[in-house]
Amino acid sequence: MDNLFVFTGGETGSWRVTAMTAVAGEGLPPVSRLAMTGKTDAPAGQWRLSGFTSNLRYATAGEVTDLRGRQEGLGRADATCAALIPIRKSARWWEMAQDERRAIFEETSRHTAIGMEYLPAIARRLHHSRDLGEPFDFLTWFEFAPEQAQAFDHLLARLRATEEWRYVEREVDIRLERAG
Repeated sequence: MDNLFVFTGGETGSWRVTAMTAVAGEGLPPVSRLAMTGKTDAPAGQWRLSGFTSNLRYATAGEVTDLRGRQEGLGRADATCAALIPIRKSARWWEMAQDERRAIFEETSRHTAIGMEYLPAIARRLHHSRDLGEPFDFLTWFEFAPEQAQAFDHLLARLRATEEWRYVEREVDIRLERAG
């Protein structure tokens, strides 16, 4: 599976952990480094989280076109800061029908619209974990330049203030910088 990513927290990896915060629910054991790899070359570590990339599940065709037109890729030279934010939503969230989740996600909370305000400065990639039996439903990976750190914090504050976040039962905010 080429679209499977493994995030390993431990003592090795190309990202240095600068902070780990349990925003909701249980945190993760502290580590000093993070490695992001494919399944076959994942190093040993204190913890491992896996997720796969997929289609944009709650986005309309117009939103997908807008996102693709504005988002820049990961791995930009100036994007030396990153964040890994694993999230698990409640059973109540998953019991809703897809259209009900979409209504909360976008029509009420405006998740995509808020995120697009921060493009292209903040790049992101969503990894789905729920179907893999992982402890989190989603692993969101963000990359940005150091001068965008305040904008990133503002983005998170806005998203966490929405109705959608009432369904988040576990969230860990892991801040990183590229190791030299």
